[in-house]
Amino acid sequence: MSEPIADPSRTPGNPDVRRRRFNVSLVWLVPIVAAVIGLSMVVHNSLSAGPRITVSFETAEGLEANKTQVKYKNVVIGQVTAIALSEDRNRVVATIELKDSAKSFTTEDSRFWVVRPRIGAQGISGVDTLLSGAFISADPGASKETRGDFRGLEIPPPITYGQRGKRFSLHADDLGSLDIGSPVYYRRIQVGQVVQVGLSQDGKGVDIEVFVNSPNDEFVTTNTRFWNASGVDISLGADGLKVNTQSVSSIVSGGVAFVEPKYNPDQKQAAEMTKFDLFADQQSALAPPDGTPRYIRMRFDQSLRGLTVGSQVEFLGVNLGRVVSIDLDYDAKTQTFPTMVGAVIFPDRLGKANDKLAEIAGKGNEDAQAAKMLSEFVKHGLRAQARTGNLLTGQLYISLAFLPKVAPVNFDMSARPLEIPTAPGSFDKLQEQLQAMVDKISKLPIEQIADNLNGSLGEMRKTLNRFNGQVLPELADTMAQTRKTMAAAADTLGEDSPQRQQIGQAMDEVQRTVRSVRVLTDYLGRHPESLIRGRVSEGSPDAYRSSGSSSRDIQSETKP
Repeated sequence: MSEPIADPSRTPGNPDVRRRRFNVSLVWLVPIVAAVIGLSMVVHNSLSAGPRITVSFETAEGLEANKTQVKYKNVVIGQVTAIALSEDRNRVVATIELKDSAKSFTTEDSRFWVVRPRIGAQGISGVDTLLSGAFISADPGASKETRGDFRGLEIPPPITYGQRGKRFSLHADDLGSLDIGSPVYYRRIQVGQVVQVGLSQDGKGVDIEVFVNSPNDEFVTTNTRFWNASGVDISLGADGLKVNTQSVSSIVSGGVAFVEPKYNPDQKQAAEMTKFDLFADQQSALAPPDGTPRYIRMRFDQSLRGLTVGSQVEFLGVNLGRVVSIDLDYDAKTQTFPTMVGAVIFPDRLGKANDKLAEIAGKGNEDAQAAKMLSEFVKHGLRAQARTGNLLTGQLYISLAFLPKVAPVNFDMSARPLEIPTAPGSFDKLQEQLQAMVDKISKLPIEQIADNLNGSLGEMRKTLNRFNGQVLPELADTMAQTRKTMAAAADTLGEDSPQRQQIGQAMDEVQRTVRSVRVLTDYLGRHPESLIRGRVSEGSPDAYRSSGSSSRDIQSETKP
């Protein structure tokens, strides 16, 4: 088919151009909304992002990057973003991104530690992390300075920032079984815990810092006494066996107890970080103040086995001090080895007696006054004796007492320390008496006495043999004859035997005779004249006149 021929007279015009409208599909709304949300989250995170800090630990146990959280009072305040080794490879460094609201945890004294399951003296902690995993716990400080790197704690701190209460410092000779976290008791109720321990500056003791929770810290006064309540306190003395303890936890982990003495009415609350002495037990803690100590020395010529450092020194039954040294000496004159005992005494423990003695001594040099006073006491028989305090353990103690009839001794008032004269103890005297008795027994002629005793025993043996050989057989024959005689008598006195019947008749005759005699005596008692006149006939009138009795009475009297 041929193409149409165009008209040459026609010219082309301007074409109509139509624009297409732009239509957006609904499918694109989803990624657009997601992009907007993501952009808003990025902006929000960038605006709410807090500081970045690093915390170093000894190990990364339980820590995972982008998973382990940082919490304060169980509220998430950050997250671990990276974990790496330190430059010296001795520790691990955890990078933590904190929230903007957690800027206060960048203070210089903030603390961080890993919470994981632990078994300690206070029990089992961190059990919930077995399911949720370990996390880092934080404790803000009070400093105004900030920092970016911290050294994490390996164990949780005993107290956290903001916990109300007071800290107090205790000083003791040794730590014993106490440790950080050991409980503090007041009247057997736990009111605090030990928060820090360490050696004192001079190295001659330990300083223990305790924290008492509020409001119980008000019970700590300037005169409060603290003592070590660790373990079980067992004492065996003259008053029997004593067992004292605070609680089961104090037996395992140790503990500190405190109370105020009752004899001090003026009670004032103790200030923060007041220093106290930590006593070994409750008895020594509640004892009145000892006052100024004085050192004395004693010389004993006998064995002091059982006397140890720390043994009591008593004066008339009052605990006056303790033994601090026991040393051997050598006496060239007697060529013996006496024992020198040093002791510390506290005169203030005598109470009113010490006050009266001080008034008598007056003012002046205390050492000279004490020497003069002891000199007078020695003249009146003051002596030191080593006595037995416990027969079961053999423990000794030093007794200062006035002894009657003791030999006078020279007392050196210028000696320093003062030396108290001694006397043998009662147990030593008993040993001497036993020794003297043993000596007397050893002087007896034991062999001669034994020979005489052997001879006497031989004669006794012969006598016993003769008795067994001659007397016993004859005695057996006699007993047999007696048994036969008794049997014959039993047969003779049988129920049907003539002899027994004759005996019965004889007994009846005896009874009738006795009855007649009784009637006769009664008649003679009423008619004594019958002994002269004779018996009057029953029908005679004289009988009535003489007796005044009726014939019926006479008949009853004469009737057998």
